[in-house]
Amino acid sequence: MAALTAACARNKGFPILLLSKPSTRLHTAPPRLLWGWLNTVFNKVDEKRIEQVGPDRAAAEWLLRCGAHLRFKDRPSWQRDYNTLPTGPPQKFKIEEIDATDSGVMHIGFEHFRHLKHVKSLTLNRCMYITDECIGKLHLLAGTLQHLEVTSCGNVTDKGLLQLKDLSLLETLRLFDLPAVKDKTGTVHLLEKYLPNCQIDAEGI
Repeated sequence: MAALTAACARNKGFPILLLSKPSTRLHTAPPRLLWGWLNTVFNKVDEKRIEQVGPDRAAAEWLLRCGAHLRFKDRPSWQRDYNTLPTGPPQKFKIEEIDATDSGVMHIGFEHFRHLKHVKSLTLNRCMYITDECIGKLHLLAGTLQHLEVTSCGNVTDKGLLQLKDLSLLETLRLFDLPAVKDKTGTVHLLEKYLPNCQIDAEGI
């Protein structure tokens, strides 16, 4: 619960008092439902925030709230801490790489991708909320995305992976440990057909 309170404290709009002094009802709520609700709150797109700080800064806040990491263009180090996000004009910092390993990113948060123009690499590894709907929204990054990894995401199916066909700029695609993909050979074959210029590593899919 302390970690929960700390996460909320970084974001003015979240119910800090409720989490720091939980009610009996909160104590008895199933932990999975509580985390699901909290992640939904963290993933919500705030259009006013995007207008205030720009799409890349707003997306960085979203990713870090959900436990993901990112790297800004022309900066060698990865941004891992919400509280150390750099300040400056919106045009100064552009997201180039995203590592969402073990994060709580959801499909509703993927709308943040709509205005990002510099993302080249995305890793979705052990993300329990990643679904086919999430994969379908990756077309929002089609103009820049070159490297994609989807591994150990148990809700992604054949249908979801086939939606990657629109990512024509992909140079590398790694697929691994996706138990919900039933026709593994057929799906990979179709992706190879749709993405002829992409090196696909699907061993162990």
